[in-house]
Amino acid sequence: MNMNLYGHAGRWLMIDCGVSFDEPLNPAKPNSLKHEVVCADHRFITDNKDELEAIIITHAHEDHIGAIEDLWLRWQKPIYTTPYTAAVLRKKLAYTAFAELVSIIEVNDGETVQIGPFSVTWIRFTHSLPEPFGVVIETPAARVLHTGDWKIDAQPITSAGFDSGVFQRLGLTGIDAVVGDSTNAMKPGWSTSEADCHDGLLAEVKEAQGRVVVGCFSSNIARLITLARVAEASGRYLAVLGRSLERNVGLARQFGLWPEHIELIDHTHVGYLPAREVLVVATGCQGESRAALNRLADDSHPHLVLDKGDKVIMSAIIIPGNELDIQRLTNKFKARRIEVVHAEQSDRILHASGHPNQEELKQLYQWVKPRMVIPTHGEPDHMKAHAEVAKKAGVRMTLTGMNGDLFKIGLQPSVRRNAVKAGRIALARD
Repeated sequence: MNMNLYGHAGRWLMIDCGVSFDEPLNPAKPNSLKHEVVCADHRFITDNKDELEAIIITHAHEDHIGAIEDLWLRWQKPIYTTPYTAAVLRKKLAYTAFAELVSIIEVNDGETVQIGPFSVTWIRFTHSLPEPFGVVIETPAARVLHTGDWKIDAQPITSAGFDSGVFQRLGLTGIDAVVGDSTNAMKPGWSTSEADCHDGLLAEVKEAQGRVVVGCFSSNIARLITLARVAEASGRYLAVLGRSLERNVGLARQFGLWPEHIELIDHTHVGYLPAREVLVVATGCQGESRAALNRLADDSHPHLVLDKGDKVIMSAIIIPGNELDIQRLTNKFKARRIEVVHAEQSDRILHASGHPNQEELKQLYQWVKPRMVIPTHGEPDHMKAHAEVAKKAGVRMTLTGMNGDLFKIGLQPSVRRNAVKAGRIALARD
């Protein structure tokens, strides 16, 4: 649930505005009362909204875009993002009463826009959905690369492969700080390419004697395209269960990413097909109580009933804090003699993370040669590991901190602890 603020000359620029699901308000007590949707405490910038210039959205994952529909009216500032993410945002806002009031300004790869005192250039990365971007933010004080979510992927499915030349050129022009993704900083080596998931998923599906249901993140367009190709190769019909999945397949078609010769069948028809011809993608891979997977586990889904001998493939990581919910979901399937295969427990490649492992972090810093690195987007252990990787890659200075800390980037870098109140706020959703 990202929300980052960059300040200069009395003005602020917001980078991302996301949500998280089924989260406790107090992360120090993960077993405390959970709320279905939470966002970052926005009170500091709401109290200072007249100083906010604009909002930049790096990509269309819910933890970067999801709170816009809940919070935008508090600020009423223009939103800058790329065409695919803009399309996702417009669909989300279409259900609000203020959609026509929102100014969404589309930008493209390499474009530079002056937003108040901030000169912002969009830099393409690779990730698990179309148009993942970082931004270079430049003021008279410093030049910063904010990565957003990224990895180095030669075959990301939804876009061209990673372009190292862009980052080598940044290294020649000078970057004061990289503010970057720490999600996989504790994992050695290189992350798996999204393209490598195809063979593992195909093997699992071909082995199945009955229906196959795959749980994955609905915004993972690359995985949906891979599963469409798996359905074709295994002789099964593909259907999706969940409005968010239907919306994202529609967007993939709109932007020319979906294999046009592969048709989805109507999800209301999937229950009438022979078991060996069914491949379904369902929402709820983190154990969400109202999502399609939980309804299938409870045998309460209106359009599909699973039987003994069917298979459920969890093609996603387990997000920390969701372990108990996912275990309960798994137990319900197993009690009905339905096989469950978790990507993290399989010898096959069934999931590819969209975040960089240690060798990718090192490579980025060897290209960009930043003066300092500020690890974000992770738990304290992840950020500490990220800082160590940066040092080994030759970065002379790292600054780590917690939510609410103010990082000063300039001639004399420093961290002011607890500069603003930070925390989580529950959002009311129907």
